[in-house]
Amino acid sequence: MKLLDVNHPFFLPYWRRIAVVAFCVAWALFEWITLSPFWGILASALAIYTYWALILTFDPEHAAGREREP
Repeated sequence: MKLLDVNHPFFLPYWRRIAVVAFCVAWALFEWITLSPFWGILASALAIYTYWALILTFDPEHAAGREREP
């Protein structure tokens, strides 16, 4: 089981991928501002992972192909 299935058809629209990454970044900032370094590190790692998976290496053709599968 994956943490985030980036090939799910939900992530095809670009604005959704941006929204997920922005949410993770906002969550990380919140944790750092409230002086919670443990959760800040975890949220920052999640933000970096979502940026890498949903923006840098996302393949819309692969996700679109999965949409047609049962």
